[in-house]
Amino acid sequence: MGRDVSSAEWTNEQRRQYREKVRQDLDVFEQMLTSSIFEDDRTTGMEIELNLVDENLDPSFNNVAVLEAIDDDSFQAELARFNIEVNVDPRNLAGHAMIPLEAAVEHALNEARERAASVGSSIIQIGVLPTLTPEHFTGEWMSPNRRYTALNESMMRARGEDMLIDINSPSGEHLAFHATSIAPESSCTSLQLHLQVAPAEFAAHWNASQALAGAQVAVCANSPFFCGKALWHETRIPLFQQATDTRPVELANQGVRPRVTFGDRWITSIFDLFEDNVRYYPALLPEVRDEDPVAVLESGRPPDLHELRLHNGTIYRWNRPIYDTAGGRPHLRIENRVLPAGPSVVDSLANSAFYFGAVHSFASEERPVWTQMSFSAATTNFRRGARDGIFGQVYWPAFNVLSPDELVLRHLLPAADAGLADLGVDAGVRERYLGIIEARCLTRQTGAVWQLEAVRRLEARGLDRPRALHQMLSHYMENMNANAPVHTWELPSDPA
Repeated sequence: MGRDVSSAEWTNEQRRQYREKVRQDLDVFEQMLTSSIFEDDRTTGMEIELNLVDENLDPSFNNVAVLEAIDDDSFQAELARFNIEVNVDPRNLAGHAMIPLEAAVEHALNEARERAASVGSSIIQIGVLPTLTPEHFTGEWMSPNRRYTALNESMMRARGEDMLIDINSPSGEHLAFHATSIAPESSCTSLQLHLQVAPAEFAAHWNASQALAGAQVAVCANSPFFCGKALWHETRIPLFQQATDTRPVELANQGVRPRVTFGDRWITSIFDLFEDNVRYYPALLPEVRDEDPVAVLESGRPPDLHELRLHNGTIYRWNRPIYDTAGGRPHLRIENRVLPAGPSVVDSLANSAFYFGAVHSFASEERPVWTQMSFSAATTNFRRGARDGIFGQVYWPAFNVLSPDELVLRHLLPAADAGLADLGVDAGVRERYLGIIEARCLTRQTGAVWQLEAVRRLEARGLDRPRALHQMLSHYMENMNANAPVHTWELPSDPA
């Protein structure tokens, strides 16, 4: 959910103080990277954003009651009243750890579903809820949280006009409308993976994550519909960028950086990313706290660096750098934000195994992949993977241009298996989760492909688009609740 703030309004003097404090935090952070001992135990973490629906499978603006019924601190409110999030305890993946992790996540979600049902809501894991319409982004849509109110007001004030959502699909369908708030951002629900790494290894793991992102989003896509339109296979990618774009058209035309960004270059240190944050992005939540980071560091304790961390939380890189402290020690994490939620818990575990294994493998290579391809190629891969999904084309050194599923089968899966093996993951566990990715590629059935084909068949039976979306979502939830991997999901039969 991010750190809360105590106010939604700040004076010009407070903004000046905040800028100075952020710069001081950055200087201290640079010093820490060379002088402090960071925690480094290969810990991984996971956050799953979820949607709430009512008995008609329309959005249920009921997260306050749902969270009260769940009564578990690992579940929190998200931006909209039809969103919640579950935080999974960090752990090391060695041995058989992913098997009890899957069981724990499934148990937590099953318990939450039962309690949500008691207050009239159902929980669904999906990248974009297909029954959302523009009407759902008006009225009392936002969760009662001061941070969200302040963020919305700051973003709309910075933009100076309504947010434009304008997305074209390869099939020719087109969606365009203006939003008076950042409400469409709440449509984007994701699986966020956290990977703790040492400072000296951060750049290699971040670069590897960037190189992998195009194929990763293509074979894990699960967000093809928004507001009644079939758009990108992972519509969440352009939607999130547009829904939080603080730039009016003129500033975008000048090349001013968006707050949702893939990046513009390979890096040599985590400091590159935090330095760019301070250099290029105005503050949205300029709240200053009393900590003297220099004095705290000199006392032998890790400083909180509140201002730097708060600022970083308003810049939405698809692979975001994280500085944090725990148990009196600082640590660094990559927050991988590429993946959509769902389709099922076992799919989410497979997606995470693929990411953690492949990134570890690529970060360990003597001649890493990012030294053999341009950053613009990685950017293009990411866009094509999100737009076209498993049917697109991506570039990879030594393979030239090929489909994402072919790249995964021929190169990325073996790399992920080797990476997980090096991390100590048991062979049977690797086979279970990477086997799901393999089968998904062989069948060419991702969550996005299943949704698109299910709706096509339902429309062929005579249903209009809204009814087809609702019926598809009903079938989706049955498969999701059974924890079946999406490549095994049956489709509605074609009309005779």
